[in-house]
Amino acid sequence: MSDCLFCKILAGEIPSDKVYEDDKVYVFKDIYPKADVHLLMIPREHVDSLNELDESHDALMAHMMRLLPKLAKEQGLDTGYRTIINTGPGGGQEVFHLHIHLMGGDHLPGFR
Repeated sequence: MSDCLFCKILAGEIPSDKVYEDDKVYVFKDIYPKADVHLLMIPREHVDSLNELDESHDALMAHMMRLLPKLAKEQGLDTGYRTIINTGPGGGQEVFHLHIHLMGGDHLPGFR
């Protein structure tokens, strides 16, 4: 999608602070971190949100879920971490490319 911020990051049109990549996902540091560690994991395939997932995405989602604990450990989040998927405008989604926030550290904010 030509106007998608995350697709532009994947295409190298917009710089990012890469943490991890493979053939299915790309992980980078959030430019407006809400915690000591705040990463974004995005699929290379453009999917607007959780609402657009179907059975063809099962392997991708399993890969993403299994990768999150490994990334958390590599980031030193040994005592725990938070994962967030915002879905739709009412759920706080601002970039309409499926992404998972991985957050943790000493300054992890609470929920309001």
